[in-house]
Amino acid sequence: MLKASIKNRKNIKTIKWGFICCGEVTEKKSGPAFNEGEGSSVVAVMSRSKDKAKSYAERHNIPKWYTDPQELIDDPEVNAIYIATPPSSHATFAIMAMKAGKPVYVEKPLASSYEDCARINRISEQTGVPCFVAYYRRYLPYFQKIKQIINEGRIGNVMNVQIKFSVPPRELDYNSGPNLPWRLQPDIAGAGYFYDLAPHQLDLIQDLFGVIVKAHGYCANRAHLYKAEDSISACFLFENGLPGSGSWCFVGHQSAKQDCIEIIGEKGTLSFSVYTYNPIRLITTEGAVSITVPNPPYVQLPIIKSVIEDLQGIGVCQCRSVSATPVNWVMDRILGKL
Repeated sequence: MLKASIKNRKNIKTIKWGFICCGEVTEKKSGPAFNEGEGSSVVAVMSRSKDKAKSYAERHNIPKWYTDPQELIDDPEVNAIYIATPPSSHATFAIMAMKAGKPVYVEKPLASSYEDCARINRISEQTGVPCFVAYYRRYLPYFQKIKQIINEGRIGNVMNVQIKFSVPPRELDYNSGPNLPWRLQPDIAGAGYFYDLAPHQLDLIQDLFGVIVKAHGYCANRAHLYKAEDSISACFLFENGLPGSGSWCFVGHQSAKQDCIEIIGEKGTLSFSVYTYNPIRLITTEGAVSITVPNPPYVQLPIIKSVIEDLQGIGVCQCRSVSATPVNWVMDRILGKL
């Protein structure tokens, strides 16, 4: 049904984007990239704050701004929607846009729960309107190089995958009440920092090795700085039988700071970072090699170009809501939400 609806979908030659929310992520990571693709431009932005919406529009030479998301969606000039709000409202706005016949590009994670992901997928299938998800790291040269090394068999058959992540608390983490960062408020973010930082890691390894079909985790709040979990350990199993594990600590000492995914093969080991883009480390019987791969100035540019080409009917973007949903399933299994 989904393939048929995509095949029959009318292509859009000139894409005119409307942004729902114009926060930090839109300033450099994503926003400018929408004007880089041929036949694509940003024509309207929306923020609940009149001052923020007006300021963003003026600074980025965007002709229109709104304070009501429905008014932006109903704008006849806008024919595609970018959702950059916190996760709790992703499903609501995505469904509003798709029911209006307007394709969606939404920030990660797809939603604040697996159930909301299923709702988005159902409406996308019913309407035939696509929903793309900002798992942009799949498209970056750094991670494309990692996929190439694995596919070339340089570490042989993969035996195990390990995610290791630890950071100290941020200064804002010591705030309380309404001053607490939204990423630490489960009703807005879906959980704590885990729901913000683990999605890219889990998406990357599933892009490399297939869907995770079993997952279990243990979560704790060790520092008691906020109500959300701050330390998580998990194990999981891919559909091809490959086992993996992950540990995340968001209140660790500076000496334990780590951002690493390690892929253990029969002929070697491949390790890389997800957020710091440290040199890729390849160790085999031939020795150790460090590989530096630069990324574009706007990190979402490659995936946004892919989305634009998909909507124009000249390419296919693989980061759709259906392929993004397993990330939420795994996270919710680890957190005990499912």
